[in-house]
Amino acid sequence: MLRIFNWLFSRIKEAGRDFMPVVIVVAVFQYGLIRQPIPNLEEILLGAALVLVGLALFVEGLKIGLFPIGEAMAYNFARRNSLPWLLAFAFGLGFSTTVAEPALIAVADEAARVASGAGLLPPGQQGMEEYAFGMRIAVALSVGFAIAVGALRIIKGWPVQYLIIGGYIVVMIVTAMAPREIIGIAYDSGGITTSTITVPLVTALGIGLANSIRGRNPMIDGFGLIAFASLTPMIFVMAYGVIVFGIQ
Repeated sequence: MLRIFNWLFSRIKEAGRDFMPVVIVVAVFQYGLIRQPIPNLEEILLGAALVLVGLALFVEGLKIGLFPIGEAMAYNFARRNSLPWLLAFAFGLGFSTTVAEPALIAVADEAARVASGAGLLPPGQQGMEEYAFGMRIAVALSVGFAIAVGALRIIKGWPVQYLIIGGYIVVMIVTAMAPREIIGIAYDSGGITTSTITVPLVTALGIGLANSIRGRNPMIDGFGLIAFASLTPMIFVMAYGVIVFGIQ
């Protein structure tokens, strides 16, 4: 029992060290600039304690569970020498972890509400729900596509910078065509996709692939999937806006 307590205390201490800058910034501005006590301090302290415990357990769970399974599956797919199944797994991993992302659900619902209020959608709840669901599917498809292309890049040894530069050129082209109402949402959707589940699994996939393929360097080839996964939602969401609202 004491061993478990010491282990948990050490993990919480590490999480507290990472969480401390947030506490310092809030305290400095609240007491130094606003000069008012923090409202509901007891509830905030309780919530902060729960965040510390949850963060500690979450990070440890990533180390114990998600990273090893991602690397192991990538290694097994590479050993089977089945490119179509590997790409299908990469696409499914990106799609499934993104479509259920709570931040994406919240932003899609808010975007639908704002679009409906601006008269861009048919009146009624059904139109808002269809728009929000369509946006979630567009973002999830974009991340699945990005992870599949990123896995193919690792296998073929393509430089990541060429894909990123080419992707941003496409972003600029699509931005010129997309309705103004969708551009801001599209740009924000890139950050939404980097969720707490997608990032560790996708990173583990890239590192596992780079480790299992001869001639690949995990430091050079294993990373970069997340950058591409943050880029493609901009393109797909703006393309979705063109389909729904038409070309600007």
